Amino acid sequence: MDIMDILPQLTLEEKASLCSGYYYWHTKSIERLDIPRVMMCDGPHGLRKQTGPEDHLGIHESIKSVCFPSASALAASFNTDVMKELGECLGKECQTENVGMLLGPGVNMKRSPLCGRNFEYFSEDPYLAGELASAYVKSLQAQGVAACVKHFACNDQETERMSIDTEVDERTLHEIYLPAFEKVIKEAKVRGVMCAYNSLNGTFCSENKNLLTDILRDQWGYEGFVVTDWGAVKDRVEGVRAGLDLEMPGGPGAQDQKIVEAVRDGSLDERDLDRIVKRILQFVSDCTEQKREVVKDYEADHKKAAELAGECMVLLENRDDILPLKKETKAVFIGEFAVTPRYQGGGSSHVNPWKVEDAYHAAESAGADVTFVKGYDVKNEKDKKLAAHLIEEAVEAAGKAETAVVFAGLPDEYESEGWDRSTLDLPEVQNRLIEAVAAVQPNTVVVVHAGAPVIMPWRDQVKAILLAYLCGEGVGAAEADVLYGSVNPSGKLAETFPLELEHNPSYLNFPGANGQVKYREGVFIGYRYYDKKKLEVEYPFGYGLSYTSFDYDNIRLDRKEMKDTDVLHVSCRVTNTGNVQGKEIVQLYVEPETDPALEERPVRELKGFAKIDLKPGESREAEFTLDKRAFAYYSKELHDWYVPDGEYRIQIGASSRDLRLEDSVRIESTQALPVCYTQYITVGRLIRNEKGRQFVLKALMKYMGFSKLEIEEQSDVEECPERIEQTIQTTMLGMPLRSMVTYGALREEQLNRFLTEINQESC
Repeated sequence: MDIMDILPQLTLEEKASLCSGYYYWHTKSIERLDIPRVMMCDGPHGLRKQTGPEDHLGIHESIKSVCFPSASALAASFNTDVMKELGECLGKECQTENVGMLLGPGVNMKRSPLCGRNFEYFSEDPYLAGELASAYVKSLQAQGVAACVKHFACNDQETERMSIDTEVDERTLHEIYLPAFEKVIKEAKVRGVMCAYNSLNGTFCSENKNLLTDILRDQWGYEGFVVTDWGAVKDRVEGVRAGLDLEMPGGPGAQDQKIVEAVRDGSLDERDLDRIVKRILQFVSDCTEQKREVVKDYEADHKKAAELAGECMVLLENRDDILPLKKETKAVFIGEFAVTPRYQGGGSSHVNPWKVEDAYHAAESAGADVTFVKGYDVKNEKDKKLAAHLIEEAVEAAGKAETAVVFAGLPDEYESEGWDRSTLDLPEVQNRLIEAVAAVQPNTVVVVHAGAPVIMPWRDQVKAILLAYLCGEGVGAAEADVLYGSVNPSGKLAETFPLELEHNPSYLNFPGANGQVKYREGVFIGYRYYDKKKLEVEYPFGYGLSYTSFDYDNIRLDRKEMKDTDVLHVSCRVTNTGNVQGKEIVQLYVEPETDPALEERPVRELKGFAKIDLKPGESREAEFTLDKRAFAYYSKELHDWYVPDGEYRIQIGASSRDLRLEDSVRIESTQALPVCYTQYITVGRLIRNEKGRQFVLKALMKYMGFSKLEIEEQSDVEECPERIEQTIQTTMLGMPLRSMVTYGALREEQLNRFLTEINQESC
């Protein structure tokens, strides 16, 4: 498609028409110029293609497709290879179904565990989310199918999501909520970005020039196109000015005519419209050129879905090494999810699965000695009489077995796109069931199906807990493989499980009030907050057990001192000290030297991870490369990333709270923070500047009766007189500089002259 040849041939009305979709899932065609339609479909963990009645919430049926693990499960794999395999499978399926763009991945942060859509998002950590999403996008797009990263930005709740105004400061926005998008755009070269419904700091994302042009295109160099979340357009013309390209869905509700009228009355420059049309035509052209003939193997992809699910499950408890079970062990599987598992969330990502495997029949087919009792009824959980009967039946069966495996979790209505959760609790009937079974069967195992954290009041009463998350249509086969040991669990938590909902840092500010939500916790979300507060948690970020054990040793840094422009190479050795083959997720955290005069920083942050497969007794090196961003925070003074001078501890371990190795590096900053000094800057902040320190020292020495010679010689000595230093440290650090005039240590004109001189250098 020769875009520069086509553009002048388009009428104004045709240009405007290309800025909205052909109903729910297609771009518009213009037959006279051979511009075809391109289909977009919901994802990202399966293809949701509708051929009949259309909607964007998963209400109407879609074609059968393989349902892979959802994002919260995939993140627990900590494995970019898993994401590559997923992208390849979905890319081929999209090509088979003539789909040009798959809408995903979702890289919004898990600010609160209550967000109803958390199962679609990767993590509370932007580094992890960015790395996994980038691997997925590169793989999907290598198959000739465009990815569309979403929802840009701060769409971190479902309550009033179409209108809520999110208030977030500049540092928090750039440090927590934008990095995953930035990574996918800069490294993976994603071809689509979906703007969010919500307003950000007073301006809707669909017409937010700071987001869609200043950051996305000017700072990050994005060259793809921006599509709205379905129904996110507010002011269509303002969206064009801001950098919004495609309005979805189209049809009678589209606002093409407003664009035409704005160009004609001169309030919209047609050149702005032309830029948008070029980007849309480029997308259509790319999709057309990259169309491939692919034969889809659903059975192979189903097996791959089960294999990937095995990488994602997290073993939370395994007392007395009760797992893996022996096939000859007489086990009873209890709970409806053992035969009708919950394997995906509700809403736009809901896939019509090709086939679903359950744990009971998978275990039975593998030759395990297993029986089943229902335990609870998901649709009638409030029927107390029925619940009592089912629990009684389960207790009787558990007492006769050698092991009881309870399959519990959140029903569909507990978490979905469209609404937020109100609690972290499992259904009360399930908690009662687990406690009753554990009371008669000491060898009780619990398998949890949920897309986000849940509170487990019975966790000390059972022998083992396996978190299955929402692991797609192969969940049952994967559960049986893990429970009986043909797969060694290797997943780790990509989010913190708190002991109580009230412990969450967003608790007092979620989901907001009066149409506004304030991110008052700043950069302290997830483990950043729990570690800073030293709060106990149910399970920490990065936590997960294995059927084997691993030792860490021999940490090595290739330098002990560096500039912030240098790169640090780190490695350590990991050894499988157990009896079975297993995979360990090695995590690297950076702990900065704290300085209360600068920005408050998290205790530590994840800056590297590696998943290593080891046979018993085998050792391998885990290697990491750390650049400036690994040590930096976002400075609102620089409007950029800044690394303060100081020591940074490199910590390596099995979770954020299981750190096995540590070393340090000293970093010299090549940047200076711009500081505008006023009469009311504190003495403590002023003396961080050497010129400011000398000014304060000399003024105090004169005030305290030192001779002129002593004062002049002060600039040549390293340490100031002891009583001057003592005065500064005990009484003056928090004192405004102006107070030195008030107390007679300075004259007004001296202070003003000094401020003029130092601000010429620093501000």
